[in-house]
Amino acid sequence: MDIFEAIETRVSVRKYKPAPVEREKLDLVLNAGSRAPSWKNLQCVRFLVLTTPEKRQTVFSAVPDANPAKKSLAQAPVIIVVCAYPAQSGVSNGIEYYVADAAAALEHLCLAARALGLGTCWVGIFDEAALKKELGLPDGMRVVALTPLGYPEYEQAPRPRKELSEITFYESWIDPT
Repeated sequence: MDIFEAIETRVSVRKYKPAPVEREKLDLVLNAGSRAPSWKNLQCVRFLVLTTPEKRQTVFSAVPDANPAKKSLAQAPVIIVVCAYPAQSGVSNGIEYYVADAAAALEHLCLAARALGLGTCWVGIFDEAALKKELGLPDGMRVVALTPLGYPEYEQAPRPRKELSEITFYESWIDPT
């Protein structure tokens, strides 16, 4: 699958088959994440990969029961915890770029997963302090997101997107509303 097809067909996968993810595919996905751009190429992003039932279980107490992604995390054979060191990134115009660095890395990871027939789902609602404690993450580290990773239980169509003409402006800003 080429990059444009991966972009067009990527969806948030919420149900996973119990089949394990091959280490070769997992490494390809993680490598794609590591290739994302980062503030001044400082590469502040880190991935914690959880594959054993015991380690994956540690995540559940930090995800609220009301979060529908909790079931996805429980089903998937892999959970990737996307972390970053803010001190190894920068701040400009009030924007903390470790978040952008982690987001770019996660998106690269998600697109690579799609290209390999795997599914992901960005999970952003969790108790970061509890997660850091459960996983023994170092001081100064931030958890930006989680994603389950595995083979989708079924194929689903992408959700509708706004037309490019609604969100793109050339040369000057035109408010269409």
